[in-house]
Amino acid sequence: MSRRTIPILKQVLSGVRQTTTTRSVTYMPRPGDGTPRAVTLIPGDGVGPLVTGAVEQVMEAMHAPVFFEKYDVYGDMKAVPQAVIDSIKKNKVCLKGGLKTPMGGGVSSLNVMLRKELDLYASLVHCFNLQGLPTRHDNVDIVVIRENTEGEYSGLEHEVVPGVVESLKVITKFCSERIAKYAFEYAYLNNRKKVTAVHKANIMKLADGLFLESCREIASKYPSIQYNEMIVDNCSMQLVSKPEQFDVMVTPNLYGNLVANTAAGIAGGTGVMPGGNVGADHAIFEQGASAGNVGNEKLLEQKTANPVALLLSSAMMLRHLQFPSFADRLETAVKRVIADGKYRTKDLGGESTTQEVVDAVIANLD
Repeated sequence: MSRRTIPILKQVLSGVRQTTTTRSVTYMPRPGDGTPRAVTLIPGDGVGPLVTGAVEQVMEAMHAPVFFEKYDVYGDMKAVPQAVIDSIKKNKVCLKGGLKTPMGGGVSSLNVMLRKELDLYASLVHCFNLQGLPTRHDNVDIVVIRENTEGEYSGLEHEVVPGVVESLKVITKFCSERIAKYAFEYAYLNNRKKVTAVHKANIMKLADGLFLESCREIASKYPSIQYNEMIVDNCSMQLVSKPEQFDVMVTPNLYGNLVANTAAGIAGGTGVMPGGNVGADHAIFEQGASAGNVGNEKLLEQKTANPVALLLSSAMMLRHLQFPSFADRLETAVKRVIADGKYRTKDLGGESTTQEVVDAVIANLD
């Protein structure tokens, strides 16, 4: 090597070193990252054990760094056992099958009890088109974020006189601001462009008016995100006619339940939509939209319940636990099975059993 080339070589190497040291950091692992995590598992009623069992199989096949603490809880119980509450508080994360709430009779919903006990103030349901699954509308990608602890679900009902029942809808500024902030923060972190507040303030001027006022205050702090408002009845019509206009939707409790189920039906059905309930300290992941098939005896006998929604919710859980590579592997495998179209349960137009879908997902894991 000639003397003249040495300075040039040093210059090139120096440039390489400088490039390496100035590379931006995209991921900073937290202490203990990768350590297996305990997750509380509630199989629930009806088809719940069938679909949670599907998740257990897939997690084991992909060697996911989680292990389950399983508890039997049923919808007709008077309360959630204290051992279950303690387990969720210890583990911070829970995966849950459906819990059936008996109609009438004064039996409280254990789902609502869990949300209030753990202050899971935000319900998130992601409704989106899956490749290979035909739907009436394309380009649907909606995240419904619903206030989870008050509103019509406050549970404040009483009989004033025989034949007259009063049910109170409670809206507070604290909870409204909290859910609005969660929605805008979610939109900001996930590169979403718009947040739509759903309301009925034209009639419920004080209650929904307070919700809107809170949303507007929070919206002013996120100038890069478009904000609009829509009355719930108009929103329902717009959802079934032009769902592609929606991005993130933030709602009070009852409206969110209706909107999320409508959006799920548009995007492919409740059997494929993931979701979760999160608070400051704890999270419960479950099927995103209404688990109306929980008590479907035919699905249970034939073992044909759709496990896709809970599998995708489990991917959300893995991402929440900071295991993104495992979440991506699981999501990719599920989407491949749906796109292939060979293994689908009856609600998606197929004839497959739950186990056949699970086996197909496992076979498609990278």
